[in-house]
Amino acid sequence: MHYTIRHLTHFRYSQPIRESYMEVRKRPRSDDGQRCLEFNLTVSPEARVHSYTDPLGNTVHHFDVAKLHEDLRVTAVSLVERAALKTIPERLPADAWIGIDRLAEDFGNWDWLHPSHFAQPTDSLRAFAEECKLTRRDDPLTILHEINKTLHASLAYVPKSTRVDSPIDECLQNRKGVCQDFAHIFIALARHLRIPCRYVSGHLFHRPTKESSSIAEDASHAWAEALLPELGWIGFDPANNSPAGQNHIRIAVGRDYADVPPSRGIFKGTAESDLSVHVDVGAVS
Repeated sequence: MHYTIRHLTHFRYSQPIRESYMEVRKRPRSDDGQRCLEFNLTVSPEARVHSYTDPLGNTVHHFDVAKLHEDLRVTAVSLVERAALKTIPERLPADAWIGIDRLAEDFGNWDWLHPSHFAQPTDSLRAFAEECKLTRRDDPLTILHEINKTLHASLAYVPKSTRVDSPIDECLQNRKGVCQDFAHIFIALARHLRIPCRYVSGHLFHRPTKESSSIAEDASHAWAEALLPELGWIGFDPANNSPAGQNHIRIAVGRDYADVPPSRGIFKGTAESDLSVHVDVGAVS
């Protein structure tokens, strides 16, 4: 399957500012069943764009607009090839917990096992885990599917009910949030069971129905991936109570959202800023 993605980030300032410095993560990853075939990033006002690969393998573009401006647009256009998913068993052997513990002993997995900025083992998280009876039983894959299902059933998906910097307690206490909150809680619960887990930011293609077009609006999305013995990284989308499938397009991975915001920057001036984001994802084959 091939997908086209157009991702527009638009900043408006209440009065002209002198300079903007920004970094963005918008190029889809090329790994594990996914390839970015084409990518183009444009900035208006025009600026020279540089890039580097961060320690987690994400592509980061950065630029400096060093002149007066009150409007800044960053547009990324991508073509991505997504392979069919690898076959995943319904469950793992009960002794797979031994394999999980071996993964935990690998220092390379340290970041995926310990608390991070948004995935903290709070009192509310521990109470939720106890309420849902989430313990090391059965096998790791079965428990991860249970976490996925439990989060979807226990928490309501309500757009704009939390902020981009909301802690997980806000979602747990109010029992509502967005995909970012669901992913952070999933990660924190998995790490609570000593299962290596990471955050994925990307896009979700919504398959068209008779009532919708082939283009998905507001298709930025977040989910989680857990590292399992013999299987590698397996994606879970608790906001949709589903595995991360062929229509999930990975942009960046990290410990949580703090590692992989789509855009981050500073500007010189005293203006107020307003941000809007528009994403179109379409299937081309």
